[in-house]
Amino acid sequence: MPQRSASEASARAALDYLPTLPDRLDVGIGCIGAGFIMADCHLVAYRAAGLQPIAISSRTIDNARQVAQRHAIESVYSSYQQLLQDPRVAVVDIAVPPDCLLDVVREVVRHKQIRGILAQKPLGVCLDQARQIVRLCRDAGITLCVNQNMRYDQSVRVCHRLIARGDLGDPVLATIDTRAIPHWMPWQERQGWVTCRILSIHHLDTMRFWFGNPQRVYASFRTDPRTRFKHTDGIGLYILEYASGLRCMICDDVWAGPVREGAAEAIGITYRVEGTRGLALGEIGWPKYPQRTPSTLQYSTTATGTWQRPHWDQVWFPDAFLGPMAELLVALENGVDPALSGEDNLATMALVDACYQSAAEHRAVELDL
Repeated sequence: MPQRSASEASARAALDYLPTLPDRLDVGIGCIGAGFIMADCHLVAYRAAGLQPIAISSRTIDNARQVAQRHAIESVYSSYQQLLQDPRVAVVDIAVPPDCLLDVVREVVRHKQIRGILAQKPLGVCLDQARQIVRLCRDAGITLCVNQNMRYDQSVRVCHRLIARGDLGDPVLATIDTRAIPHWMPWQERQGWVTCRILSIHHLDTMRFWFGNPQRVYASFRTDPRTRFKHTDGIGLYILEYASGLRCMICDDVWAGPVREGAAEAIGITYRVEGTRGLALGEIGWPKYPQRTPSTLQYSTTATGTWQRPHWDQVWFPDAFLGPMAELLVALENGVDPALSGEDNLATMALVDACYQSAAEHRAVELDL
């Protein structure tokens, strides 16, 4: 590994892109779900940081056993109802399909020893379900954190830092351009949607993370020629308008050309943020998974006139998945709401619902966030 100078290490630390860890790492975590995200992302990141997943359940107990053996998880349960009776479990990590989430949360909040929930995004299948989930947790005194893990992609986090401390000046235009072919989950067929609530929700939430809530959104969808089941939202195009004059554009092209059918591949996710005093250019490494490919960022300001290119070794999948769980544990230690709270995520869910409305009605939709 190349050696970094002390000054470069100090500059990277100033960009504040790593999650803050809790003082106590031994809080018992119960894992509900044993699919790819849990097995290959959450648990890999947790174990590397010293967190303590102690129990796991899945619809298929053999899957739960295999994941438990792989990650040295002590207890395996045949149902999440049984897992929730384990008195050692203080926090639950829920990674189930969105149309199952509300029922799981209804059961979780009945167990008094549970202090925190990390819920996979989307927070239910619509804004109304998200509100019910938030209300259930609030009434039970349980801290809810939503796993909007793109906020912990290292490049996304550094860009947020640059915006927040004013390096780029007042934001003028921001774009995210996706040309990638995601792996859709089998349960999406029964939902009738693919992209906006699964992929675009990351990018819409990232714009909120960077700039706050927009005033209105315009969305346009066309179906993905490669996806055979009926759906409404294959390729997604979005324009977000802000009161300041800032405009944001998102292109989520999940067709990306006939590359699976024999054409040459041109895959990638890039972003660009332009301000009155600087600009930042980024590339997201996720499309190259399972190859470990760090996301990148370069930025230039009127103060320097040159390109700055910070480096890091961490990657989104799986390293960034530590962030939301660490944020939840720190919030529990300090008695505060996490930044990725359920209440905050209601604005992301409202934005997603507005995109579906906009695309269906072919008009811009005002947001009351």
